[in-house]
Amino acid sequence: MPVLTMLMAAILAQTPPTPETLSGSWTVDLSTDPAQPYVKPMHLALAADGTVTGDFYESTIEAGRWKAQNGRLCVSFRTTDGVGPYHTAACLVGDHVEGQTWAEHRNFVFVWNATRAAPQA
Repeated sequence: MPVLTMLMAAILAQTPPTPETLSGSWTVDLSTDPAQPYVKPMHLALAADGTVTGDFYESTIEAGRWKAQNGRLCVSFRTTDGVGPYHTAACLVGDHVEGQTWAEHRNFVFVWNATRAAPQA
C-alpha cells in the first residue's frame, strides 16, 4: 500500500464522527429471533450544546445527552412507558448504531442494533 494511502487512512480513522452522522432517522432491530423480525423507529437530533432530542420506540426522549470522545460518538437518554424509565446508551459504529436499553422495572437489558432508515418517498 502506498505511503500516502496509508497516511490518509490513518488520518480518517482518527477523525471523530460529527453529530450530523448520528442525527436523523434509524430503524432499530429488537429481534430476539431472526425468523421473527421486530423493528421500531428511532429519531435523533444532536444539538451543539450536547443535548439529544427525538424519540425511541415511539416514546419521547427525555434528558438526552451526546458526546464525541476517543474516536466514538455516543448518546444516552431516558424514555418511559408510563410505568417506569428506560435508560438507553448507544454508539455509532461505522454506518450503524449499537445500543442497549435497561428497564429496571421490567427486569431486563436489551441489546440492539440500528441501521439508517430508508428515506420517505
